[in-house]
Amino acid sequence: MSYKSDYKIEGFFNYVVPPLEGLWCSEKEQENSKLEKEKLSWISLIRLPDFIKKEDFEWAIKVATDKKKKDFSKVEFFTYKEGICVQCVHIGSYDDEPKTISSMEEYARKKGYIFNITEKTPHHEIYLSDPRKVDVSKMKTIIRYPIKKLK
Repeated sequence: MSYKSDYKIEGFFNYVVPPLEGLWCSEKEQENSKLEKEKLSWISLIRLPDFIKKEDFEWAIKVATDKKKKDFSKVEFFTYKEGICVQCVHIGSYDDEPKTISSMEEYARKKGYIFNITEKTPHHEIYLSDPRKVDVSKMKTIIRYPIKKLK
């Protein structure tokens, strides 16, 4: 989305592009922290400001396709409701996330909840650090898990 274009977006203001996000889910429900990465599906996201509407997004896809001569057919305007979650900032390698996730699971259980990872309720990560620029020991990732009441 560019302010340099003749295309006008109502309410537009200059903004910093938010960090990359990822949604991770499984075809079958997984209620614990022992997730098997190879069995997960994922989608990458970039959050858009609220003033961006679907028609603005579609215009941008058309312009990018025409200009770059690339296939953007898999890019979509995506919204979803996250529901009740538990989250934590993980500091360190992505490979060390299971320790943080175990702590989150323990916290949720103490509060009367369990993890609820399904295709419709994915585990959400927000990558606050760029791994190309930050030492692996200092990388920050928000980890957010959907939860449901214990039965």
